[in-house]
Amino acid sequence: MKGLPRTFYTLLFAQFISTLVDNAFLIVAIARVLELQAGAWLIPILKVGFTLFYVVLAPVVGALADAFPKGRVMVVSNLLKILAIALMAFGLDPVWAITLAGFGAAGYAPAKYGLITELLPPKDLVKANGFFEGATVCAVILGTVVGGALVSPWVSALVVPSWITALPVTDSAYVLSMLALIALNVTAVVLSLCILDNGARYVQHSFHPWELVQRFFKENAVLWRDTLGGLSMSVTTLLWGVGATLQLIVLRWAQETLQLPLNQAAYLQGVTAIGVIAGAALASRMVSLERTPKLLPLGVFLGLSIPLLLLVSSLVQAVCLLILVGAMAGFFVVPMNALLQHRGATLLTAGRSIAVQGFNENAGMLAVLCMYSLVTALDLAFGVLIFGFGVLVSCAMLLIGWRHRQIFRTTIG
Repeated sequence: MKGLPRTFYTLLFAQFISTLVDNAFLIVAIARVLELQAGAWLIPILKVGFTLFYVVLAPVVGALADAFPKGRVMVVSNLLKILAIALMAFGLDPVWAITLAGFGAAGYAPAKYGLITELLPPKDLVKANGFFEGATVCAVILGTVVGGALVSPWVSALVVPSWITALPVTDSAYVLSMLALIALNVTAVVLSLCILDNGARYVQHSFHPWELVQRFFKENAVLWRDTLGGLSMSVTTLLWGVGATLQLIVLRWAQETLQLPLNQAAYLQGVTAIGVIAGAALASRMVSLERTPKLLPLGVFLGLSIPLLLLVSSLVQAVCLLILVGAMAGFFVVPMNALLQHRGATLLTAGRSIAVQGFNENAGMLAVLCMYSLVTALDLAFGVLIFGFGVLVSCAMLLIGWRHRQIFRTTIG
């Protein structure tokens, strides 16, 4: 990774802090839902709320990321997330608060990923994504750990300073936790302010809503019709939905099967991310863009490994299995993500291609999370849910592989 511009490392650190806060915020929001004694089906709705604007605003955020310096777009996004956490501290319902945070985060993704493609040549994208995904997953680990610590009994038992109680804040046990998240997000804002304008400029298009939507879906079709773009988009869309839902499944499984409280279940959730780091590191060294399509069978094995949770009865077994699942996911998703970024930047522009990618991946997340929320509300047996989820993932990967071979044969013919 020699010769990378300093801005890349600043971006890396800003992304690390921002992702850490997002994951810690989710744990605190879950704790707040439980504190309010709301229905269990609302927990996946928290993730739905955070993801919603990634889909709704997708036609707009890519154009905005290309219209302004991307570091400034990241600043505004983080300020909106600070506002969301502050409003929850003042009593706003956690679902609405995390939805507002998602509104801010929606503009963050095209800016941060667009910067990678602007700063680096194609030959460095897999390695850079290995670094970026590794840092992101480290932030997920630390974020879940920080979130678990913030909802632990010792934090709730701390005396709230008088200057805080003088404010019209909620009487929640997690007010100090929310203030800690605000302080961390302020750090992300400062780092984003340090990201210099790299001078990349694109042809300016109309910001009329209807024209934006029309152009966005034309660009969406361009990526889907591309052989490699469509393949990588299919895989990353599926994996984002799987990852978001698996995060909640692991939390519930740790609480119900291993009888762990929420803060300790959050720590166990972060174990999966350790495996992702290892897999991402291996992929960045071993897999080139040209070899990426050959990884498709690994996705089938990833799905088949999920039902193994039903056979686990101890903490040690759980840690080993979650690391293995994470390693397969990391080794698989990093090259696919790099391939999609490369094809997107080649066919479209950095910002708009990331917006298209984000739309599809987050739409996949919404679909799978809504299904999970529905089966939770219907009180489906948890064992059946886990088994069915794993089989669904494997079948979907088989279908993607079959479809890719058909398209490839047609193209060659």
